[in-house]
Amino acid sequence: MNDSVDSPSDVSDQQPRKGPLSFFSGALTAGVLAWLALGLSKRMVVYFAMHPPHYSSPIAQNIAVTLKTLLVGLSFLATFSTAFVALGLTLVFLRSLFTGQDRNPA
Repeated sequence: MNDSVDSPSDVSDQQPRKGPLSFFSGALTAGVLAWLALGLSKRMVVYFAMHPPHYSSPIAQNIAVTLKTLLVGLSFLATFSTAFVALGLTLVFLRSLFTGQDRNPA
């Protein structure tokens, strides 16, 4: 009886490797998401600038300003995070074009 058990190195050799097309599509997707997030962030800034909160209670005013700051900050964080992912994937795409196939792209 020949029980063939694959070692972890054999399994990793059988998996398909990522190529330039995969990096390019990921960079393009992240770039589109960054562009959409930037549009959302700009609209949020304009909306909150045009509609400032007016409350008679100082506690309610502080909560409203805190939530506004949190929402705007999170939207710009999403924008720059996806933009940096797009930049990184673009660089990996360019590297995969100019390096040989014998290198491990991961």
